[in-house]
Amino acid sequence: MILLTDDLRERLLANGREHGADHVPVVKFFNPFGAGVWLATELDADGDTMYGLAEICEPELGHFSLSELSSLRLPFAMGIERDILFTGDFPLSAWAESARQAGSIQTAERVLYRAARSRPQSR
Repeated sequence: MILLTDDLRERLLANGREHGADHVPVVKFFNPFGAGVWLATELDADGDTMYGLAEICEPELGHFSLSELSSLRLPFAMGIERDILFTGDFPLSAWAESARQAGSIQTAERVLYRAARSRPQSR
């Protein structure tokens, strides 16, 4: 699987030029066989260093390497995958806070979207 399409790469690079803003995650990567979820909001000009929320043992904000994610080899000749249905929808700060409280990015995802559905719609 291609981890970054040209469109995703451009969106991440644009966010990287505005480092420090509370961006909505552009892409979600995951390990289909176990631990590992990464939400990326920014890509540095080097084309490799990403910033976002990562979880191996516990959720934490920081930098991670696209080339390292791409090089990971998992069972059955698989690798890290991109969640093609992921839409982000919330700023990274909301993801980070929810993940810390919930204990994981996956649980935070359910919590955030459940809360968004239960909010009254403005007219």
